[in-house]
Amino acid sequence: MTRIGLISDTHGFLHPDVAMHVKDCDEIWHAGDFGGMGWVDALTSALESMGKKPIVRGVYGNIDGQDIKAHFPLQLFFHCELVSVFIQHIGGYPGKYAPGVKKLIQEKKTKLFISGHSHILKIMYDDVLGCLHMNPGAAGIQGWHKVKTIIRFVIDGDDIKDCEVVEF
Repeated sequence: MTRIGLISDTHGFLHPDVAMHVKDCDEIWHAGDFGGMGWVDALTSALESMGKKPIVRGVYGNIDGQDIKAHFPLQLFFHCELVSVFIQHIGGYPGKYAPGVKKLIQEKKTKLFISGHSHILKIMYDDVLGCLHMNPGAAGIQGWHKVKTIIRFVIDGDDIKDCEVVEF
């Protein structure tokens, strides 16, 4: 069983409650627009002060500079337990995928597709592709969103479950 904290569009801002809400997560996934490595360092330091050291995975977004691009790719494909995962910052959602995303979901047999960019929290299943889509909204202070959001969930074997939305 793997507990995941899913975050996006922080734009360099680390809400003081984020670490508390992801402290029990085994992995932190960021769907782009980190806003600099300072965000990663601050979250890592906060979690280490609580005796935690989760794996941090992510992709760079359209506002990220070379510091983030040196550590995180444009697209990320991996398996978490038995679930094939694909993360891309500008990726769209079922019925309105960004160019090339639908084809990659099909080719890679993706079961969980994660994107950011829109600042709109969205969790929906694509019946056509047999793939769950998640966008955690935005946890930063840049953009038009009024509520900062992250998602926590569990992957247990091939089961994606216990999904919770945390609002700030």
